[in-house]
Formats: sequence, structure tokens, C-alpha cells
Amino acid sequence: MQHRQIGDRVPEVTFRTRTETGWRDVTSHELFRGRTVAVFSLPGAFTPTCSTNQLPGYNRLAPVFKANGVDEIVCVSVNDAFVMREWQGTQDAGNITMIPDGNGEFTEGMGMLVDKQELGFGKRSWRYSMLVRDGVIERLFVEPQKPGDPYEVSDPETMLASINPEARIPDSVMVLSRKGCGHCERARRALTAAGYLFDEIEMPEIQKLYALSGRKTTPQVFVNGAHIGGADELEAWLAARAPAPAAAA
Repeated sequence: MQHRQIGDRVPEVTFRTRTETGWRDVTSHELFRGRTVAVFSLPGAFTPTCSTNQLPGYNRLAPVFKANGVDEIVCVSVNDAFVMREWQGTQDAGNITMIPDGNGEFTEGMGMLVDKQELGFGKRSWRYSMLVRDGVIERLFVEPQKPGDPYEVSDPETMLASINPEARIPDSVMVLSRKGCGHCERARRALTAAGYLFDEIEMPEIQKLYALSGRKTTPQVFVNGAHIGGADELEAWLAARAPAPAAAA
């Protein structure tokens, strides 16, 4: 796969996006001129790795990117504008600018358009990330050519480390909750008061909750992948910890 390299300019295309009031055309020139933009591109909205790791990760770390000189974080996918808006809403990814490359023009211009017909996807983007400064690619992380959907170098942590190796990355906190759960609200308040950003997944089925945490009660809190436990255990864990690291360089 021949793709654009560091030092190349990004393709000049016009994206058809949707806003609350209707269609809005956005050009590459408008997105990138005179600005520093972190871009990540992925095979498709609502797909597993994209929804559980890449999009939430960039959204969570957006304040750190901003503190380190990035003006905007852009997600590009070969999907239509309606799908991208719906995905952003369901993911609560308000820190990310969603750019639909419905016809694949930008992705093809980047040299990243690949055939996913075996999955019924048609033409989609290979997974990659890049830092673009005033329209010029300054950093580029392309996933290796191997079967499946590798996710090894286009993650936000890798991008941040390339921008500023000393950037302080906040803990990754996940709360598994259930609707109407008072202890879940306790956990939310405790995390917020301690200065932690967190993602939350509402668990409609006890079986899935048990499969993920080994517990049948909510909330269940994970920090950097480690299981902390319920609200009582979380409060004890917070009390034993130093203040949460600031989301800044």
C-alpha cells in the first residue's frame, strides 16, 4: 500500500457533513489551514475496536492534546454523515470532530483506501493516525500490514508521546453501571470530586456484567484495566491515592 508520507500535504477534498440545521460542506483547507490537527482514521463507525478503544481514547485525552498544542482532533471514516453523527452521539464523543468521507476521496488521496469486501464493507480506510500542521503531515502512524484489524500504533497515547514524551496522561477509568443505581451515582460523585475523567457503560444484563467483572452488583469500576470494585472499594481506593494527575503537560 503506497500512502502519503511525512512532509506531504493532505488531500484537498470537500466533505459533506451534517449539522443540526442541515448539510454543511467542509474543505480540507478549512480543516487544516494554519492549525495543528490530530487525525485518526478507522475502518468504520460502530465497529468494535473503533468504539471500545480508539474513539473513546481520543475523546478522553482531548484535554491533554489541547494542553500540548493541538487545536482539534478529527476522526475520518468512510461512512456517511448521518452514521457519523449518530455514532458521535451514542459515544458521547463531544471532543472529537467527526468527518464523513462517504465517497472515500480523502482516504483514497491518502493512499489508505483498502478493500473490505470479505466483510461486506466495500472500500474502507486502513487504520492510521497523523498530526497535521498547516496542511502538512508532521507525524504519521500507520497500522502494520497484517490480517485482521491491528491496533498497535494509531492509539492516542502513541500520538501524545510523539508530541511530548513528558505529557501527563490521566488514568483510564471505566464505570459499569445500571439505570437507577444509587451506588453508581456515589461512584460518579466520588470520581468527579477527585478530578477523574471516566467513561461509563450501562449494563442491561447481569450476565454480561458478571462476565466482565465477576460481580453481579453495580457499579464496577476499572482503572487502567485493573478491577477496583464497587462504590465502597472505589472510595477506599481514592482515599489511599494521591490527587488525580492533571490533564495537562
